[in-house]
Amino acid sequence: MGIAVLRFDFTGLGHSKGEFANTTFTSNVDDLHAAAAYLTGRGMAPTLLIGHSLGGAAVLRAAGDMAGIKAVVTIGAPYDPEHVTHNFSDALEDIENAGKATVDLGGRPFTIGKGFVEDVKAQKLGPVIKGLKAALLVMHAPRDAVVGIENATNIFAAAHHPKSFVTLDDADHLVTQARDAEYAADVIAAWAGRYLKLTPPAPPIGAPEGIVRVAEADAAGFLQDVQAGPHHLLADEPLAYGGTNRGPSPYGLLAAGLGACTSMTLRMYARRKGWPLQHVTVDVSHDKVHAQDASTPVATNIDLFRRRITVTGDLSPDQRQKLLEIADKCPVHKTLEASSRVETELV
Repeated sequence: MGIAVLRFDFTGLGHSKGEFANTTFTSNVDDLHAAAAYLTGRGMAPTLLIGHSLGGAAVLRAAGDMAGIKAVVTIGAPYDPEHVTHNFSDALEDIENAGKATVDLGGRPFTIGKGFVEDVKAQKLGPVIKGLKAALLVMHAPRDAVVGIENATNIFAAAHHPKSFVTLDDADHLVTQARDAEYAADVIAAWAGRYLKLTPPAPPIGAPEGIVRVAEADAAGFLQDVQAGPHHLLADEPLAYGGTNRGPSPYGLLAAGLGACTSMTLRMYARRKGWPLQHVTVDVSHDKVHAQDASTPVATNIDLFRRRITVTGDLSPDQRQKLLEIADKCPVHKTLEASSRVETELV
């Protein structure tokens, strides 16, 4: 999406070491300040904070004390940090007596310490949210069984504009479904672009249109992230081929390049000639055909791209015929018909 991200779990959670029982809400906020200081020290001071669950409450608390924060996003966050204790109210007495106890939150075991309980009881986010000097996006699932949707209502009501609310529909508290996480990421990236200065990197020398970078998005399947300058899209395979069908296939993208180039070429020519071309549609299909089925005999199989071009407008038969000829002049068409060379190195 063009946004550099530092992601971390609080102490004792997820992939972070240490014991959660030794943490407090205040120590989580301190961790956010430490992360921001680390980035600032590397010349990458953060401008966007995103927090999930209690982390959402932590970014609300921390944002006011961080210079340069332009936007804040909460996902399934409690309005009152003490709200989390409602999920293990039956263990509060054990925590008080023993200093800590193991509880279940969202289907996962956590060891909660006495210091954590005392700290969250002392936290009041209402005044902090009202004083927030950054744009706010509140994301919450109506069916969140861990942190109720009323928390999102209270956070949103307490904040001043600019503020936005987006529902996560039937997502669970931990946003365990990939489709829900992808949706949240897409919305956050689009929303943040209004408040952050997202400048695409300069293209490398010798690549005037930049580098197209393709990276695996799902090692278990075939989903790919495709980044072309500031533009992002997905590539995939159909379900029948073991993919998740969340983007065009590689040949689909190749056909799209041919179709787009053809349409652009026709528009450019008609515009230069002053012809009344109103609209262009190009349908492209791809097949492998045997050499004897091709117009030009070659060895083994060849790739056959079929184009069906529809043009509308008050065009004469001669103009329509000329546009058909011009379609073969499109640069991608010429590239596909010519012999290409691919140079590869393993980095």
